[in-house]
Amino acid sequence: MASILPADPTLDEIRAALAPLIASSAAFDGFGAAALEDAAQRAAVDPDVARLAFPGGARDMVDAWFADIDGRMEQRWPAEKLATLKIRERITALVEARIDLLAPERESLRRALALLALPTNAPHAARLGWRAADHMWRLAGDTATDYNHYSKRAILAAVYGSTMAVFLNDESEGFAETRAFLARRIDQVMRFESWKHRRAARGIERPSLARFVGRLRYPGR
Repeated sequence: MASILPADPTLDEIRAALAPLIASSAAFDGFGAAALEDAAQRAAVDPDVARLAFPGGARDMVDAWFADIDGRMEQRWPAEKLATLKIRERITALVEARIDLLAPERESLRRALALLALPTNAPHAARLGWRAADHMWRLAGDTATDYNHYSKRAILAAVYGSTMAVFLNDESEGFAETRAFLARRIDQVMRFESWKHRRAARGIERPSLARFVGRLRYPGR
């Protein structure tokens, strides 16, 4: 197969090119050597060079795949396109875009999340969740730099994580159950934001972010 890369590519370019190919193989082989070698063969990349692009092994492969999803989400919903929507619609559109992009690779996502669930990978999993939430909020036009910057991202990361848990087991047509679940969680977030602003206007002590995030992560369906 002809290479999908430019001549004399950098390791970053190799990493980006191989990430979705690795993900498509990971459904069968997991994020490991077999998936990497298959992706390298399909992209006409030397296997030894491919391994150099992922020095952290499986964890780096998942990281690169999620970065690819970030990029493809932004291609679908660039900031100027999102600007025509209300804030609730912007966040919903971005999360639903990720659902659509991940739909063909649900088994790979299951394997990726199982890998990130390992205790040794907990800090990395938290970083990836934060990165996804931060990317979505930035695309949505958020410019907060105070407490709101952190609260919005922590809450959206919890919403996104719980939505993905539903998505993995959703057999409804068009993932209708996942989309309905997401709509309910987004509604909770918007009501919380409105309540938070009202409290701030009255000078009342800030609400407990940790308690609210816990409710979003483990809500009743």
